[in-house]
Amino acid sequence: MSLEFLSAFKFLKKETFLHNLDPRAKLLLAITYTINALLFQEIVPLILILITLLPIILLGRLFKQWLRSIKGMSFLYIFIIVLNTLFIKDRGLSFAIAMILRISIMISAFSLFFLTVDPNDLTLSLIAMKISYEYAFSFSLAFRFVPTIAIEAQNIMDAQQSRGYEMQKKGIINQIKNLFPLLVPLIISSIKRAFNVAEALESRAFGSKKERTFYFTIKYSTKDWIFTIYLILLSITLIFIKIHFISMPLWFRWSLPV
Repeated sequence: MSLEFLSAFKFLKKETFLHNLDPRAKLLLAITYTINALLFQEIVPLILILITLLPIILLGRLFKQWLRSIKGMSFLYIFIIVLNTLFIKDRGLSFAIAMILRISIMISAFSLFFLTVDPNDLTLSLIAMKISYEYAFSFSLAFRFVPTIAIEAQNIMDAQQSRGYEMQKKGIINQIKNLFPLLVPLIISSIKRAFNVAEALESRAFGSKKERTFYFTIKYSTKDWIFTIYLILLSITLIFIKIHFISMPLWFRWSLPV
């Protein structure tokens, strides 16, 4: 078991169209695709939604990182298929595939957000949205800790294996059991880190001044508005398809039993 897929949520600095977009536009991308994925329980529309993400992934030159994030969720995908085919008889394989597509869309959208948004730019964009600096900084701080926690989790796994604990046992039950010697030390170390960060912020009088000035500012550019319009049009199209779904051909209405 490896947590390398979490590196797919670490910011990568590149000069691409997607990286140069405003963080608010990319946040809208993640939210829009998440909502669109939750609109449908049918396989074909979900596949089409996932396909519309591929050009955006290619524009950001993030195909390898995207594949890594999807591959890292393979254990969850297998668990969903086994659970629905063996234990939930009234739903079956088609429902499991739809749930996998939903998760893949949401993971892909938020992976693009994390990979292309600088934490500093994220803080500035949240402040531009009239969110208080304390909340914006807290969100940005959590954003920075995603790759740190992934590295620490991998270190804990290596330490457990060096002590003779078998973390590579096959089978779903063994994979679940392997999580406990990983999660307990990871949670404890995360709590200690949170206390250390809190003490460091207090020692620097964080929050003593309500008004702050910033060296850089960000603005919504023309390309950001074009991308936003594209997302809005995509959502309107999908909502229209959802409302008039009954009139669609039978091959498009490959629906799942509810």
